[in-house]
Amino acid sequence: MDMEQTNKLHTFVICAYRESEYLEECIRSLLGQTVQSRILIATSTPNETIRAAAEKYSLPLFINDGPSSIAHDWNFAYEKAETPYLTIAHQDDVYLPGYTEAALKAFAKAKRPLIFFSDYSELREGKAVSKSRSLRIKRLLLLPMRAKVFQKSRFIRRRCLSLGNPIGCPAVSYAKDNLPNPVFRHGFRSNLDWEAWEMLSKLDGAFLYTPESLMLHRVHEGSETSAVIRENVRTGEDFEMFCKFWPKWMAKFLNRFYSKSENSNRF
Repeated sequence: MDMEQTNKLHTFVICAYRESEYLEECIRSLLGQTVQSRILIATSTPNETIRAAAEKYSLPLFINDGPSSIAHDWNFAYEKAETPYLTIAHQDDVYLPGYTEAALKAFAKAKRPLIFFSDYSELREGKAVSKSRSLRIKRLLLLPMRAKVFQKSRFIRRRCLSLGNPIGCPAVSYAKDNLPNPVFRHGFRSNLDWEAWEMLSKLDGAFLYTPESLMLHRVHEGSETSAVIRENVRTGEDFEMFCKFWPKWMAKFLNRFYSKSENSNRF
């Protein structure tokens, strides 16, 4: 792919928050892609760590002076990308070299793409973990999505989402021209991504999925996922999401089993 052309197609927008010791590692992984993209940093918590990283790597820095919440921050980052496709990169995560290339190839082949997402592994204490109970369940839920014919099916993707959230948010790229704005709604703290997939699953278009692991999602005590689990926020939000697919009695039944998968993020 021509580098100048792909720079006009895809943007990584890094959502930077407070002072992360992993921010530079994330940036270097984006710079190390086999196909280059535009790279921006967006933050609602400007500080010297973020400013220094932006200056060191010559990356544009956008500061959100409006309300600060996960939904506001993600929507702000989303809006800053001027290319047809974008990925909201989480500052603690690492993207393997082939991520952008795989995303752009999938987008190019699809008639009306909505999102692209890959499988992923976890980063725990600096080591890549490709097998865990949570990852096995998510891969099982996404089995039907391996078939390209099902990627365009509203029924199939809603069934995949009805038993949990198998799509890793940082592994997702968005086809902006085919999506509503904003993508993320305000209210949820943990499940705003699952809520977004549920909304997008109703649209005409394709969820493009590759079972190839193309990024590493860092799991650590300071992550927002770990925080909402410790504060018992996620279980209530999970129940609300199950109610979007099932009657309440079934949602309660599923929620009891789904909550056990949170144990892999406890510290």
